[in-house]
Amino acid sequence: MKLTRRQTRFLSKFLDLYQEAQRPIHYSAVADKLGVSKITAYDMLRLLEEKGLVASEYLLPEESRGPGRSTIVFYPTEKAAALLSQLAGREWDKGEWHRTKERILEALREGKGTDYGDLLNEILLRIPSRKSPMLYVAEMITAAILSLNQLRREVEARGLFKHLRALGFPGELGLSALAGLTLGLTLVEKANRRFTTLLLSYAQKYQEHLAKLSFEDKKRLSDFAQEVMRIIGV
Repeated sequence: MKLTRRQTRFLSKFLDLYQEAQRPIHYSAVADKLGVSKITAYDMLRLLEEKGLVASEYLLPEESRGPGRSTIVFYPTEKAAALLSQLAGREWDKGEWHRTKERILEALREGKGTDYGDLLNEILLRIPSRKSPMLYVAEMITAAILSLNQLRREVEARGLFKHLRALGFPGELGLSALAGLTLGLTLVEKANRRFTTLLLSYAQKYQEHLAKLSFEDKKRLSDFAQEVMRIIGV
């Protein structure tokens, strides 16, 4: 898919704006943030929508109790992040990856000595909103390891941590096996069923995203997984 330099720049800024807002955005807000006219913002969003990079929906005002005038809002599709990653040599993903990685590791350090229950819940709720395959997989890795850690005694008894350490996360093989190890949680009676259900519901997309990543990205994720394990003492 070909985009002009102007279209690429607009899409990149729109993605940044959406990541900040974490909700669909009205074109007038896009215009204000990007310093263009409302007509320009609307036309550009519609053009990107035709290319499958942006989607739109109509919302009724929350205070409206009856028929009212709907508002159109826009949000990026998964194709948008993937395309920008290709066009920009993956620099857009890399920047967000480094920020997300450091936030996760810092949260783990701050929670050292706890069962990380609040952090695990936060990550599990956030995973579906991750559009970047790299971030989706990183959040899943963290959630899987924290879920195993919550049941440390039972997991150790079943030898799951032993298998986890033995994997060494050598690229895709180890990262795929990590997802498989979470299946063992369903066999542990004391496991939080809500957490395990969410993990299992994300497993297929995890594998799909993992398969799309480059060798270099899988190596980064393997190193990240080892760092997570080191911090929590697995």
